Amino acid sequence: MEKRWMMKAPAPAEQVRKLAEELKVDNILANLMIQRGISSYEEARKFFRPEPADLHDPFLMKDMDKAVDRIISGIHDGEKILVYGDYDVDGTTAVALVYSFFRKIYPHVDFYIPDRYREGYGISSEGIDWAKANGFSLVVALDCGIKAVDKIAYARGAGIDFIVCDHHMPGTELPAAAAILDPKQHDCSYPYKELSGCGIGYKLVQAFCLQQGMEASVTEQYLDLVALSIAADIVPVTGENRVLVHSGLQKINREPRPGIGVLLELAGAKKQVNVSDLVFMVAPRINAAGRLENARQAVELLLAENYDEALPHGKALHSINAERKSLDAATVEHALRLIEKEEGFHSRKTTVVYHPEWHKGVVGIVAARLTEHFYRPTIVFTRSGNLVTGSARSVRNFDIHQAIETCAGLLEQFGGHKYAAGITLREENIDAFRRMFEEVVSASIREDMLVRTIEIDAEIQLSDITPRFYSVLRQFAPFGPGNMAPVFLSRNVQDKGWAKVVGNDHLKMNLSQAGVPGKFFDAIAFRQAGKLPVAESKVPFDICYSVEENEWNGSVSLQLNIKDILPGG
Repeated sequence: MEKRWMMKAPAPAEQVRKLAEELKVDNILANLMIQRGISSYEEARKFFRPEPADLHDPFLMKDMDKAVDRIISGIHDGEKILVYGDYDVDGTTAVALVYSFFRKIYPHVDFYIPDRYREGYGISSEGIDWAKANGFSLVVALDCGIKAVDKIAYARGAGIDFIVCDHHMPGTELPAAAAILDPKQHDCSYPYKELSGCGIGYKLVQAFCLQQGMEASVTEQYLDLVALSIAADIVPVTGENRVLVHSGLQKINREPRPGIGVLLELAGAKKQVNVSDLVFMVAPRINAAGRLENARQAVELLLAENYDEALPHGKALHSINAERKSLDAATVEHALRLIEKEEGFHSRKTTVVYHPEWHKGVVGIVAARLTEHFYRPTIVFTRSGNLVTGSARSVRNFDIHQAIETCAGLLEQFGGHKYAAGITLREENIDAFRRMFEEVVSASIREDMLVRTIEIDAEIQLSDITPRFYSVLRQFAPFGPGNMAPVFLSRNVQDKGWAKVVGNDHLKMNLSQAGVPGKFFDAIAFRQAGKLPVAESKVPFDICYSVEENEWNGSVSLQLNIKDILPGG
């Protein structure tokens, strides 16, 4: 697929020179810092040395005082408290965090995860009925609830109060909860708006500890769960999230909780765990429980207090994930066959595909794969009971949630983010929705949004990549949305003559640059075997890439992770 290379504007030369001198780094690194909003020593210190003390006061969040007071009164009165969360990684980590904290100080607490297939996403009538039948009068809802107006009204009628802890976009009407914690409320002045659902749960626990005079360090044992939620939910790794991920990764690398440690072991993780390891090794195994079976097992894994308790849960999730991967691949292949048969598909700006027998648990992954394949706003639907449910994924800079909201008259319900959303509608409305969604997207999306863009931070020479350069570069991590790993452009490079295809369609090379004799770098270009003729041509070519460490047989070396290759010139 065609990719567009886009060079970021360099920072003003005088500003770069001044920061480079102040921090004693080279101009390339100073430019990278300024691109990330760092213009002084103090800002650099906070960026490179984030600490829990840098987190915002949780009581700055709207309704936080109400939420804490309601929990305290519930504990004082001996009420049964139910911790309720969604079935994905963000929801299960949030439940594990809030439940494990409160069960240490209060005996009358339990947790509940809705069944994806029987109850669907978010607050369910069945979950409320279960809470009432079992004597719960206070529910703390995590990673869901901001749009559950009818369900929470139903709960109030049953004598149950809700505290909503959500990070999704609110609707025009808010639920009648005892408290609503969601920084995206228009009248919430909390300084950081991009917390994960688990992050909101963490702020609630943090506020409770502050109000009760507990040591701030009490909450730090849960930072690994917050880091996992941020990585898995693809929220920006900026501001407060950067602090949370940085501290959480330190805990995981120093002393992982047994459940996370077991999953890393089963996935074959290297010693130093990073955000990518959480995204690709841990998160899919936790998500697999809710996708194919019941997510309660994922929470039990995260609550496990020792290795022997965690291992059977970890093995079960590892096995379920293997089954999930096989199902993903088969569904993607089927979807591609259906799409290619559609008349006029290649002239459209969207991909909308439906099959009633696809497994509901994998439509989100399939939507992501199809978005990667065709690079268009994509929705994948399947049947769910008497309705049809779908998962949406978007392309860079296009707000798919807003586009879906324009089609709300055809939907039973929807919710989500700028780049991902969930939808429910009646089967007879699919064709009308498909047409309207295509019209809305076509009218608002720019052609350049439909071309995959590689943002390049700077053009450098391979000779610029030294051990000292990389020692500073690696401290830009943790990487993620809002702080991606720096991408560089180098021109006129050549392969040493070792270019070959390895593994599943990957290109392995050993590169040098004209005018820099004797300096070679191993390079890997994932899923770019088609570029082998360029590498073998003996004609210099251009590359854009990030720099990383590669560990092989106990030896660690620098490697170029190639994003794209273009013939020279």
